[in-house]
Amino acid sequence: MQFPESWLREFCNPPLDTQALADLLTMSGMEVDELRPVAPPFTGVVVGKILSAAPHPQAERLQVCQVDAGSHSPNGPLQIVCGAPNARAGILVPLALVGAELPPAPSAASEGEPKPIKIGVGKLRGVDSHGMLCSAKELQVADDHGGLLELAVDAPLGQDIRQWLKLDDTVFTLKLTPNLAHGLSVYGVAREVAALTGSPLLRPRIDAVMASHAHRLPVQVLAPELCGRFSGRVLREVNTKAKTPAWMVERLARCGQRPVSALVDISNYVMFEYGQPTHIFDLDKIDQHLVVRWGHAGESLNLLNGNTVTLDEQVGVIADASQVESLSGIMGGDATAVTDDTRNIYVEAAFWWPQAVQGRSRRYNFSTDAGHRFERGVDPAGTVRVIERITQLIQQICGGQAGAVDDQVLQLPPSAPVSLRVARAQRVIGMPVTAEQCADVFTRLSLQFTQAEGVLTVTPPSWRFDLKIEEDLIEEVIRVIGYDKLPATAPLAPATPKVQREAHLHPNALRRRLAALGYNESLSFSFVEERWERELAGNSDPIRVLNPIAAPMSVMRSSLLGSLLQVLRNNLSRRSERVRVFEIGRVFMRNAQAIAGERSVAGLDQPQRLAGLIFGNALPTQWGERDRAADFFDLKGDLQALLGPRQPQFEAPPTADLHPALHPGRCARVMLQGQVVGQLGELHPRWTQSYELPQAPMLFELDLDAVLQTPVPMYQPFARQQAVQRDLALVVNASVKHDALVQQLKADPDQLVRDAVLFDIYQPSQPSAGIAAGERSMAVRLSLLDEQATLTEARIDAAMAAALQRASEAFGARLRG
Repeated sequence: MQFPESWLREFCNPPLDTQALADLLTMSGMEVDELRPVAPPFTGVVVGKILSAAPHPQAERLQVCQVDAGSHSPNGPLQIVCGAPNARAGILVPLALVGAELPPAPSAASEGEPKPIKIGVGKLRGVDSHGMLCSAKELQVADDHGGLLELAVDAPLGQDIRQWLKLDDTVFTLKLTPNLAHGLSVYGVAREVAALTGSPLLRPRIDAVMASHAHRLPVQVLAPELCGRFSGRVLREVNTKAKTPAWMVERLARCGQRPVSALVDISNYVMFEYGQPTHIFDLDKIDQHLVVRWGHAGESLNLLNGNTVTLDEQVGVIADASQVESLSGIMGGDATAVTDDTRNIYVEAAFWWPQAVQGRSRRYNFSTDAGHRFERGVDPAGTVRVIERITQLIQQICGGQAGAVDDQVLQLPPSAPVSLRVARAQRVIGMPVTAEQCADVFTRLSLQFTQAEGVLTVTPPSWRFDLKIEEDLIEEVIRVIGYDKLPATAPLAPATPKVQREAHLHPNALRRRLAALGYNESLSFSFVEERWERELAGNSDPIRVLNPIAAPMSVMRSSLLGSLLQVLRNNLSRRSERVRVFEIGRVFMRNAQAIAGERSVAGLDQPQRLAGLIFGNALPTQWGERDRAADFFDLKGDLQALLGPRQPQFEAPPTADLHPALHPGRCARVMLQGQVVGQLGELHPRWTQSYELPQAPMLFELDLDAVLQTPVPMYQPFARQQAVQRDLALVVNASVKHDALVQQLKADPDQLVRDAVLFDIYQPSQPSAGIAAGERSMAVRLSLLDEQATLTEARIDAAMAAALQRASEAFGARLRG
């Protein structure tokens, strides 16, 4: 919301300077995002009148003007050489006198401290020039540099241009939250200032315009859940070619609005003034009548912005007997737009239900000031008053004959009373407040209320859509009293830290471990491209976002891998050669058995996952090792370090459980204590090519809850005896997995075999002595230890024989010859 300070002070003028007023609004919740002067400082510029303009004798594009500056030219007109194309006799323009200082050009700011431009007596092509005639751009009050700034004919000669154009003004830009819809107008902000300061609020008197003809346009509202109130009036014989007054153009410009035509400017002016958007139809282009209804599938509408949109049953429209004419609460159609040939018009002001407008603009990839207001809530009680106001301005500027106002009230928002308990307000605010203070706040805010013992019951006015619960009233009390009145009191409640379970890691511990391994954390949106879900997660029915912030972010993710791949692509586009990233985040999946709770939604699972990606060289460039691309085993080693002291197992997944994002021959399931907790592997070649990656990255994704579980450290004394190591080279079937073989070797009932480590695999390409086709040799080093006594050769041989026997019985293993 942007507006000039002078307009605000016409409604409420508190005894505060500009900065104090801005601070007051910010502290009340209406954050002032920017304060900007209307024009930069300059001096010596007055209103001048060109008496004559003759061609320069030495230059085709210059003119020698005689300019009357009133009291500033006592010796007669000033001779000024000017090159503006619109310089001509009879017009009033800004005149920079000799000695004036104009603002420096914006480009001068890049060259150090800018200095003002000083005007002196000059000579252009041999002709003296006693001053300078100025354009709007030279004064930096507008971007127009096509010629001199032409002033109104009633501008007094010689008056300081800053006074005449009211350039000693400040533009306020408010950054309003969606609940502050009542602040989307100058009058609405003034109403807040009056409540905050106690200064009187000027309530302009708007008299009803007497009807001078009986013509009415039939309007039928078929959807009261779309439009709760519809007001309109016919005006005949309107001069649409009339020029918008300079004062209105100036105010609209300071609200960030470019002038279009008189009728459009009047409509915009009233919207900024009172917050009620309106629309003006060309009456003669309307076929018979208007109908307010929901759209029909397949209908289309050519909008005023040149777009053609396709409608459906979820979009409200205004139609006539033959076609759709307007998008309800958002934008009018081109078919009934007002032009210079328009003579008869229909002015409409309606209350559109916020939920009927919300999200419709975004669906068509544009936004409007009207839609911005209607989707937050516009005062339904103000439609007729705004019709009268806009009629006054139209007749004042464009003339015309007004008909009677047609007002249909169908369904307005209920004003449900809200109660405030003074005792609860004290607890929430954190300082003593009395019932009298609360009553004073509500009175200043023009809220109707009743008072009982310790309780005030407020009936929200029609312009306050944000007063729904007791906490809303408590907020009103403290923001009007002033947040600066809150005492700086230290908390009295005991601060008891929550005891962290030893068997449960905090996610920050995982973050620190991954950072120590060289990973950087990534934070991504939970909504992603549908393609990622279909290709990388195998999810053909993802959870869709009803109102996505962007077209690619249309579904909720069920895997973090797509987000990490996008991070990789962004880094590669910036010439990163080595990328190691991870993300801890929530994923979203359908589950009919999920029930609703404080942190859950019925029918949806929202588990947290830990995922990571490595790409490029395994190690940073160094002298000690040659560059080598990171592979599966580098990632496996990182997971072993991350999950320690637990010993994760890695096994090839069955064909039915292959991850759609991973290479089927270079991936594995991650298991902890026999439970599958995730997957790791190389990106599938198909997606490596599809996502235009120079080489395949390695990825992993784990269930966060399972990863956070950790065994409690247990004390174990050092062994007093020396461990003994023996090697076994066993021939087994090639399908035997080394983990299973190692587990059998370690399953010693006497607990002498403490560890078994695979250190060699040999599988000849052709059958050889001792190893048949389909077999391979696996060499395992066994560590044997008895903590109470030194192992003898007899006990060692017996333990090795028993280990061989267990492997033979389980897998048919035999010693390699």
